[in-house]
Amino acid sequence: MYQPKTRICPEGVPYLLVTGFLALLLALWECEFLSFLAFVLFVLILNFFRDPHRVIPPEANVAVAPADGKIIKIEPAKCPLTGEDRLLISTFMNVFNVHINRSPIKAQVQKQVYIPGKFFNASLDKASKDNERNLILLQDEEGKLWTVVQIAGLIARRIVSFAKPEEALQRGERFGLIKFGSRVDLYLPSSYEPEVKIGDKVLAGATILARKKDG
Repeated sequence: MYQPKTRICPEGVPYLLVTGFLALLLALWECEFLSFLAFVLFVLILNFFRDPHRVIPPEANVAVAPADGKIIKIEPAKCPLTGEDRLLISTFMNVFNVHINRSPIKAQVQKQVYIPGKFFNASLDKASKDNERNLILLQDEEGKLWTVVQIAGLIARRIVSFAKPEEALQRGERFGLIKFGSRVDLYLPSSYEPEVKIGDKVLAGATILARKKDG
């Protein structure tokens, strides 16, 4: 049952402890302006690492958004893991979005590949080839393959993945996050078509991103 609560990602706790302690220490030293800046940073980090519960759509044959943010690309592209031509949907996350990533469908993790790289702005085309990224190959209940790519960006410096090969994921289940960034690419199987358009804002696990074609 859905519970309207928000928790904080464990990965954010060290940042919160450091900035919270710094704000308190500066306040005790009567450095009011610096203490205020540290407190603002604490609030921004608290906002960044929030992990809200989401209502996962129950209907069959749909895929949900793997990330919060704005749809910046819907176009044919070659899947980096399978080499097949697929439809790519890219979601850009700014620093104010929730950065927890969720599985688009009920699936099993088939493969995971981490690629170190650079930190260009994640909205640029070259980010999908040059930036640090984590590629996850999923197989759904019908045997269809999906590829999710976490891409670090200009500010992001750490991709975190909770998923492991052969692990089963439920639709909307958390599989990772990108610290302080940036973009998630989803390569659809040919039997699915997008339910969103460029410029749409989506919520991970809650927004229907794609639907199976009739027939």
